Formats: sequence, structure tokens, C-alpha cells
Amino acid sequence: MPERESKSRDDTETEVEEATSSPEQAGSADATPDLVQSVAPNGAVENKGRPSKRRRFALKGGAGIVALLALMYFAIPKAIRAYNTVSTDDAYVDGHVTFVASRVAGQVQKVLVDDDNLVHKGDLLVELDRKPYQVQVEEKQAALTLARADLLAAKARARGVLALARAKRWNLQHAIEEVHNQAALLAAKVAELKSKQAVLTQAQADFDRARRLVALGAVSRQDYEHREEALSVSEAEVKVALEDIYQIRAALGLPATPAKGESLAQVPPDIDQTFSSVLQAQADLIQIAAQLGVIHSFEQTPKQMLDEFMKSAPHGDIDLLFAQLVEKAPWVKQAEAKLQEAKRNLEEAQLDLSYCDVVAEIDGVITRRNVNPGNNVEIGQGLMAIRSLREVWVDANFKETQLSHLRIGQRADLYVDMYGERRVFKGRISGFTMGTGSTLALLPPQNATGNFVKVVQRLPVRIELIDYNPAKAPLFIGLSVGVYVYYKEPPVGPNAGKILQPYVPRAPSVAANGN
Repeated sequence: MPERESKSRDDTETEVEEATSSPEQAGSADATPDLVQSVAPNGAVENKGRPSKRRRFALKGGAGIVALLALMYFAIPKAIRAYNTVSTDDAYVDGHVTFVASRVAGQVQKVLVDDDNLVHKGDLLVELDRKPYQVQVEEKQAALTLARADLLAAKARARGVLALARAKRWNLQHAIEEVHNQAALLAAKVAELKSKQAVLTQAQADFDRARRLVALGAVSRQDYEHREEALSVSEAEVKVALEDIYQIRAALGLPATPAKGESLAQVPPDIDQTFSSVLQAQADLIQIAAQLGVIHSFEQTPKQMLDEFMKSAPHGDIDLLFAQLVEKAPWVKQAEAKLQEAKRNLEEAQLDLSYCDVVAEIDGVITRRNVNPGNNVEIGQGLMAIRSLREVWVDANFKETQLSHLRIGQRADLYVDMYGERRVFKGRISGFTMGTGSTLALLPPQNATGNFVKVVQRLPVRIELIDYNPAKAPLFIGLSVGVYVYYKEPPVGPNAGKILQPYVPRAPSVAANGN
């Protein structure tokens, strides 16, 4: 009995091993799940049998439904997107690059950045040797101090000439007044002469009467002599008056005896403008005024010259006019020009000194560094480049058959290969390049040579990014991009719906105006 049980147990174990490991029984994929066997506690093998056909159908149907739902979940959005968009995978990220160059020549002392370093606008990149430019600044500062001293000396000289001009101006005024005084004195002397002549006439009449009466004895000899003496005095006084008149007329440049029919008191009406002393004073004033930068013509009369001088005085204030003449003096202007030149030279030297510190002009990342401490650089020599992180866009090359639907302002979804489809960048069309890629190439095709083969052309379309944050997901220049433009949606933003951007003239800068 024990031998039979042992044999039965051995046979049972052999059957289990053959059922589970035999290649003939496990040849198909469906054989393993259909054969379900277990070993009872007493060592007997129990066969549970195959699942029912209904159960197998339910399992297969459920798997198919899950696969269908998954297909719909992934395929339907893509189908909808393909129906509403124009797409291309011939696109890449582009952006502005600023080439950092030295603005002065010198030796490099320090280089504070390296490739791939993030920098901000104003950060120091390279330091040049400052000593040569510091010496130039000190020299220009000394020249500026000298120019300021020269200006003070020029103003002092102008004030001295101005004082002389004041004197010459009063000399001219005095000369004119002196002529007027001489003319008035001549009139007074002529009137006095007439009075003396009247007295002489009366004395002559008295003397003639006394001479007749003295012969008759009616007048005493003493009275006769008295009348004779009065006549002689009157004659002498008339002669003196005539001599005074002749002297005044000679002083006025007039002949002693006037022309027939003219009075001794008559003088030319413009004698105060033509008299020699007046003309001499006028010439002296013109000479001094010319040194102050005031030019007068000799054809002007002295009166016209003085009137013009008074009219040029602000509010009739001669002192203010003289102060203005000091500022307008030629040598003062020359000294001021030299002072301005010295200031500009100093500013230029200070500017060159500041250029010894090469700073970043934009925010970005350093690339193409090719400078090291100890290098001698020249003006305009490139030191490195800065790629902007924010001023980036996508250049999408659409086929010419896709362009009819594209307009400025249309929304676009951007899928960058670097991030895959887990991150979608938003953008909008901002412009179209005026020329296809082949025409803008270094060697554009010459189809007129006879070897023309029609090829679908591509036009670069710029797409600007919306709400782009480089701190979270930076885009690097040259990354491949998949672009989907929703051409059925209405365009928005500036120049929406247009193909060409309008011309917008920029206001002139201060530097362009030269002020």
C-alpha cells in the first residue's frame, strides 16, 4: 500500500511538471491562461478548466473600447487642430545678438565674464588699462583752466575798450554840442554887433550935431570933445564885435565875410554833421566800436550814428547796451569758442576714459568670447557677443501654398522640440519677410539660364512670443519649432489683418538734432 501511494504521488508530480513546462502544451499564447491547475493538500491535481467564451469576448471588447477611447483622446484634438490651423515644422528660434566691441584702443586688464554667463544691462564685462586715458583727462583739464583764464582776460580787455568807446561816444556828442554852441555864440555876437552899430550911429549923429553947434558957440568945446570921444569908443566897439564874429566864423570853418546877401550869423544847416571836429570824433568812435564788433558806415552822419546807437539800447538803457557789447566783443567770442573747445576736448577725454570699462548694453547670455587679459585691442575690435533672452521670436518658413490664409495678428501655438508637447508657447504673426528664402540666399538662383525646375518656395514669417518668460522656460537661438497658426480665428493686436506693416517714422533724437 505504501508503495502504491508513493508511485501515485510520483506520477502526479510528473504530470504537473509536464503540464506546466512542456513546450508542446505551452506552444500557443492562449494555452497558458486556459490551463489552470492546482495541487490539493492530499497531492491530487485539480483542473479548474477554461474560461467561458462570453468572458473572453467581454475581456477583448473592454480592451478594444479602452484602445478606442485612447485613440479618440489623442487623435481628435490633433484632427481638430489640423482642420483649423496651418502648420510647418520648418521653423526655428531667432533673436537679436549684440556684438560687444571696444570703443577705444588699449590693453586688456580684466575679463570678468565667460561664455554662457548671464549678464544684465550695465554689467562690467572687460576692463582696459585706464592710465593713458587718465593722463589725457588731466591734460584737457589743464587746457580748460587756461581757456577760462583767457576768457577772463578777454572780458577785461573788452571792458577797457568799452570805457574808451564810452569816452569817444561822449567826445562825438560834445563835438556836436560845441558846434551848436559856436553857432549860437555867432548869432549872439552878430546881435551884439548890431547893437554896437546902432550905438555908433547915434554917436555919429551926436558928434555931427555938436560939431555944427560948436562953430555957432551953442555947444561948449568940452561937450564937443565929449561927443567926439563917444564916437571913437563906439567905432572901436564895432570893430571889436566884428573881430569876434570873424573869429567865430573862422572857428566854424566859414569865411570871414559871408556871400552877398547873407547874414554874418548865417551858418549851413548841417554844420554840426560836417564840421571837422565832429567828423574826427565820429571816426574815432567808429574805430573803437569796430574793436567791440559794432560796425558803422562812414556814410552815416554823426546824428544817424548816435540815433542808431540809442535805438539798439534795450529800453534805452545804455549801460545794458555796453554790457552786451562786452559779451559780443570779437576776442571775447574767440575766447569763449576756445573755452567750449576745451570743454568738448575734456568731455571727449572723459568719455574715452569711461570706455575703458566695457559694459553690457542688453540683458542676455555671453557667447563667442575671444578676448583675454593682456590682449591689445583696437577701436571697433569685437570682444564677444551677447544673445538676448527676451528679444527672441520664431521664424517659420511656410510654403507659398499656405500663405493665402496668413495675416498679421493671427494666433499661433509653438511646440519646441526641446520641451516637447508638454509645454506650448503662445505667439502671433507680426510680419512677413519681403522675399523667399531662395532669393535671400547668398547665391540666389538664376532661372533665366534655362535649367529651371519648379520647387515650392518658402517664405519666412516672423512670429512674436506672447507672455514669454525666459526665467521659467528659456528659448535658445536655433531651436527647432513646430508652428500651428489658427487662421480661422480673427487676428488681434497691432496691424491685425494686414500683410505689410505700415511705415511709422520715428521722432528725431537729440543727437541727430545736434543739440
